[in-house]
Amino acid sequence: MMTPVRTELNRDHAFLMRLARTRMPFGRYSGRLLINLPEPYVVWFRQQGFPGGELGEMLSLLYEIKTNGLEYLFKPLQEASS
Repeated sequence: MMTPVRTELNRDHAFLMRLARTRMPFGRYSGRLLINLPEPYVVWFRQQGFPGGELGEMLSLLYEIKTNGLEYLFKPLQEASS
């Protein structure tokens, strides 16, 4: 029974690692790491509606991270991906 939990943790870890490395593909902040997007921009996206797919999921999670002041948790992930 431990396998489903382990798989879930691996998937979450992989998603967070992708979030730490993914760059904004379009718009005013094109090319900037998502985690480094200004909070007002992420809030604006939430108000307008996040795009579909994985990018939308990442931006939605990023909104929660930024509004709760948790960006510091990504510093080790960004350093590990360098």
